[in-house]
Amino acid sequence: MSTTANQLSITEVKARVCKAIEDNMPRLMEIAERIMAAPELGYKENKTSAVVQEVFKELQIPFTTGHALTGVKGRLKGKSSAHTVAMIGELDAILCPKHPRADELTGAAHCCGHNVQIANLIAVALGLQAPGVMDNLGGDVVLFAVPAEEYVEIDYRNKLREEGKIRYLGGKQQLIYEGAFDDIDMAMQMHVNPASTPTGEMGLGTTSNGFIGKLIEYHGKAAHAAGAPHEGVNALQACIMGVMGVNAIRDTFKERDYFRFHPIINSGGSLVNVVPDYVTMESYVRAATVEGMVDGNFKVNRALKAGADALGATCEIHDLPGYLPMRNDAVMNRFLKENSIPLFGEDNVILGDHITASTDMGDVSHILPVIHPWVGCIKGVLHGADYEIVNNDVAYTKTAQSLAMTIVDLLYGNAEGASEVKAGYKPVFTKEEYLKFMDSIAEGK
Repeated sequence: MSTTANQLSITEVKARVCKAIEDNMPRLMEIAERIMAAPELGYKENKTSAVVQEVFKELQIPFTTGHALTGVKGRLKGKSSAHTVAMIGELDAILCPKHPRADELTGAAHCCGHNVQIANLIAVALGLQAPGVMDNLGGDVVLFAVPAEEYVEIDYRNKLREEGKIRYLGGKQQLIYEGAFDDIDMAMQMHVNPASTPTGEMGLGTTSNGFIGKLIEYHGKAAHAAGAPHEGVNALQACIMGVMGVNAIRDTFKERDYFRFHPIINSGGSLVNVVPDYVTMESYVRAATVEGMVDGNFKVNRALKAGADALGATCEIHDLPGYLPMRNDAVMNRFLKENSIPLFGEDNVILGDHITASTDMGDVSHILPVIHPWVGCIKGVLHGADYEIVNNDVAYTKTAQSLAMTIVDLLYGNAEGASEVKAGYKPVFTKEEYLKFMDSIAEGK
């Protein structure tokens, strides 16, 4: 095949993509550092969004803003638009006030690696902008910087919801609702992970838990805790009994559902010498399947309310749409594996075990084919104070090259790779069915 700008072999296209990414590694690290230095929590990522917009303008990538408040959506046009593949990066940080790079006022820190995701998003853009690349792709590439993946500050997000600014607490949920994925056929993103080898590894996307968010209130009756405790109804004891009730039914959950319930008490009383009359608790109910989430949540709610009944208190439970379990597309994973082996080595390209944590990319995976690899390039605990990138080459070059080459496999020529993915994918929900299901959780149905 000719090597002119308008007609390149797939090998030549990939070579140009990889070289452009490698040549820009210092720039990518600088972008990641800028974001690391100014961490922002979900739906507040104005500075981070501005960085993405600045880079898109510099690269002359057309984009739109305001998606789920702070999201930025760019687009590279191929020789035709038969299919559209999205490369996603997340804008928000996590709460980790003990991390050395945490914001002193908010406690936010990028010990989640989302700044690395944005760098990979830009890396893929730079690779695909290499001369002649998009001219050989039969589809478009959406470059999507998205907000609010970390499910934190629930009260703040509920306020946004009550004000009509958002409908869902998770960024990708909100984007689905707004129709931001309507013009996208398949999507991908990466996530950092602790490295098990010095050279790092590509962990192909696997399954993960989903969850239902919970805000729980116990109402009792105040009384003097020493002088007349018999006149009170202890909401704290009711809360403790509710948690004990959940512990008592743990053996009723199926092991294959990887059930998790991990509550925290947000307020446990006002004064030590007053019987607590108001206690609030927050938790998730996690499971590996939608059915397991719904069934587990019903049982948990029953146990929590039983704790209130035992003390003569009342229990109010506010269920919130959390995230759905993760599903990775087998064909997209195959392309990613083939492109990763030359970069990482065959022994370092692995399909990991089920992950009991959750991501709102799981919601997208129920509507579109997606991949969500976990890339070993850090040491310490993910979301922990000792989190640190230890393999820059993996974090900022090899991973982006693997993902960009996967996009080439999907869209090269007449996008036959993307057609294969779409032909084999069966969505769990239509968009309308998804929104109805999510609303049913909030309505307690």
